[in-house]
Amino acid sequence: MAESTAPPGPDARAPDAGAPTAFGGDRAAAVRSRAGRSAPTVLEVLRKLDASPRGLTETEAQQRLARFGDNVLPALREATWPQLFVRSLRDPFTAVLLCLGLVSAAVFAWGTASVILLLVVVSCVLRATGEHRADRSTAALRDLVATTATVVRRADEDAPPTSRELPLDELVPGDVVRLGPGDLVPADVRLLRAHGLTVHQSALTGESAPVAKSASDAPHRAGGDGGPPARAPSRVGEFEQRQRCFQGSSVVSGSATAVVTATGARTRFAAAHSRSAGLREASAFDRSVHGISWILIRFMLLTPPLVLMANAALRGRGLETLPFAVAVAVGLTPEMLPVLVTTCLARGASLLARTHGVIVRRLPALHDLGAVDVLCLDKTGTLTQDRPVTHRALGPDGRDDPEVLRWAAVNAWWTLHLADLPEPDALDEALLEAADADDLMAYDGVATVGFDPVRRLATAVVRTPGRLGRHTLVVKGDVRAVLERCALTDEERRSLSGRAAAQAGDGLRVLAVATAERPARTRDYTPADERGLTFRGLVTLRDALAPTAAEALQNLTDRGVAVKILTGDHPGTAARACRDLGIPVTEDAILDAGRIDTLTDAELSALARRTTVFARCTPDHKARITRALRTAGHTVGFLGDGVNDLPALRAADVGIAPRDAADVTREGADVVLAEKDLTTLDHAIAAGRHAGGNIATYLRVTLSSNLGNVIAMLSAGLLLPFLPMLPAQVLTQNLCFDAAQLAFAHDRPHPSVPRRPTELRPRDLLRFITGFGVLNAVADLATFAVLALALHGPGTGDDEAVFHSGWFTENLLTQALVMVLLRAGRLPRSPLRSSVGTPVAGRRRPGPVTWAALALAVIGLALPPSPLGPALGLTGLPALYYVLLVAVLAVYAAGLLAAGSRASRRLQPARGVPQL
Repeated sequence: MAESTAPPGPDARAPDAGAPTAFGGDRAAAVRSRAGRSAPTVLEVLRKLDASPRGLTETEAQQRLARFGDNVLPALREATWPQLFVRSLRDPFTAVLLCLGLVSAAVFAWGTASVILLLVVVSCVLRATGEHRADRSTAALRDLVATTATVVRRADEDAPPTSRELPLDELVPGDVVRLGPGDLVPADVRLLRAHGLTVHQSALTGESAPVAKSASDAPHRAGGDGGPPARAPSRVGEFEQRQRCFQGSSVVSGSATAVVTATGARTRFAAAHSRSAGLREASAFDRSVHGISWILIRFMLLTPPLVLMANAALRGRGLETLPFAVAVAVGLTPEMLPVLVTTCLARGASLLARTHGVIVRRLPALHDLGAVDVLCLDKTGTLTQDRPVTHRALGPDGRDDPEVLRWAAVNAWWTLHLADLPEPDALDEALLEAADADDLMAYDGVATVGFDPVRRLATAVVRTPGRLGRHTLVVKGDVRAVLERCALTDEERRSLSGRAAAQAGDGLRVLAVATAERPARTRDYTPADERGLTFRGLVTLRDALAPTAAEALQNLTDRGVAVKILTGDHPGTAARACRDLGIPVTEDAILDAGRIDTLTDAELSALARRTTVFARCTPDHKARITRALRTAGHTVGFLGDGVNDLPALRAADVGIAPRDAADVTREGADVVLAEKDLTTLDHAIAAGRHAGGNIATYLRVTLSSNLGNVIAMLSAGLLLPFLPMLPAQVLTQNLCFDAAQLAFAHDRPHPSVPRRPTELRPRDLLRFITGFGVLNAVADLATFAVLALALHGPGTGDDEAVFHSGWFTENLLTQALVMVLLRAGRLPRSPLRSSVGTPVAGRRRPGPVTWAALALAVIGLALPPSPLGPALGLTGLPALYYVLLVAVLAVYAAGLLAAGSRASRRLQPARGVPQL
């Protein structure tokens, strides 16, 4: 065991007065409540709990279980399939369709109402089924969590205490539990005895390094490990109290006996969860859906009154035009939108689950993944692994010296093998991995003085080859503790301490190594023998990089995603990991969370955009940074695995957690990854952009075409003595067009789509559909001119049917043309939040959209002269019409390309994202 020198500066675990605590609230109030008193002693804790180190009796345990309840977190109620179905009805797109269905039923358009109701049901069934499947997959992951603990209890007052395994939910306050390496801390506990105990508190505090724990009532002497200066006990936060361990922590090394102080909803773990369990903020998808829905609702509410008033004023028509007005409103609305959106997202989520083990718990979160342009994550386990590796071995003169590493490895080897209970330590494992095994076998271990958190040292005593009658003490541990025991001058000690501090400031963990020659003896060695040592040098260690992190970061950068690192670690540690991964990080791009408390929300938003590393973050800091980035106009994804990440997960547009995250964190996430691996996340983002690109293309096509048709219908209604199109013809045309556009759910987007965020922006979409809708209306009006001039003018009995047939055919052909052109990637990406790029029009094999457009064109040409035509009021058209129609379509296609080229030149870059 060994304790390294920490990077200098304020401790990430040390809350300052006036700032938020790790779980929210007023930190100053927390400090005041602790002022003037130290942590309770063991005796005080036992008296308060009415407990004994010998454990509770079975009778006492049963009484307390009835009083305090099971040791479980507040119930996480899973929605049933019917509840998910009803929840899907609240989707704004679905609400628009329901309104149209009710209006259609009110005017006795039962066919229209039936079709709309069917679309609503299909959409809700698809969404409810997908989310129910994701919930079941997430529930299955709970089986991976440990369910028992070792508890000391007695059959009755006079019976001796015995240890046995009990389910976690049966623990009660006052129970005595035993902890060993690899155990999860089952509840909040106060240590009674501890031997070399270190625990991971990252799930609660976000810090990556294990924390040493001790049962001693004496205050911890801070500052001895190169960290911050000592503080008064009244300023020591809960998570810094060495005598306490908390539910959600895990034992790294050592062993302990502890008394349970809190269970269930009273634990700090549960408190963090309950404070984070409120309503989520609206995500990118929610904002886009609401914006687009209100655009459609305004148009839908405005269109019928306009049609009625115009026909009444200019043509003297009354309520007989109401069905036509409703049909026009239906024609404006993309009826298939809920079905297509749900199908796109469900197909993407299903593919991710099958190929990459990614569970999308909330279908709209897949769209949000595709829209992400800023990804916030912790360093440990994502960019780095949960283990250190040896960096350098430096001699007393500061130069590389392999002998220092050899002595350090000898110490690690024999302190491990001669220990009563061998407990491998991560730092020792890193030393042994870097050392030569043959060098270690040359020494014969004699004795060991194990590591403890007070001395911060470990000593091995070995027989050195060629030195009969002599023993060599090899001491390794904290720099300051080792230097205090070396035969050095004050000047030498200051120089070496400064060198170690410089290495620690560079984000490295530092161990000091010293040796001493002693005459061979048989009596035990003690800490008193660790005096008059010869300083050998320093060993530096860094976090092991995740194998795929560098490549994944580059892929994310290429996709326009900026990565922000929010960590509880020291700034130097995080910056070191960034540099090792090739991420350029300047001093201006690093922000200590202590400064965040002095910034206003506006200042933080501006600063967060150009900051890469946020260090010493508490959970509240992470959530505030996430909200600041969203306020700055970014779509933010947050990847976290601890309960301390819950506030930020809920503040982000999309919360992401790995499969092995804390249970409550996994339950609160929108997306669950098979592994905490950025490569898997990169695949998920690509899938989100695939789905988002198809949805965006569908919206561009259908809304611009529909708006153009509505404008043309309103214009024709004022110019013609008859309705420009019968309600049945409008609905048939819409049905054909909507059915053809379902192909977008199965289309492969243009290769440029996955390279940029795909968040829909309602204002840009409105600008796009207005411009191209007007262009579509111009083509329709040109068709009117063709019908009026090239064919017989209005006045005969067949002119109405000819007009209806000619416009019906032209509408379907222009819509088929728009489907092909917009899909090819020739037109600007206005509705997508992205930078301007040169449109790419690569040659692609015909896909489902091309075939659907071809089928739509065939229907437009074949239906009017077919036997079904007269039933819809359609008739055959003369050959001259088709010749003139080709000319209209050619001019229309040229106009589309010209307008697209002009719009591309005028489109300004979206708000920039700082790239790594």
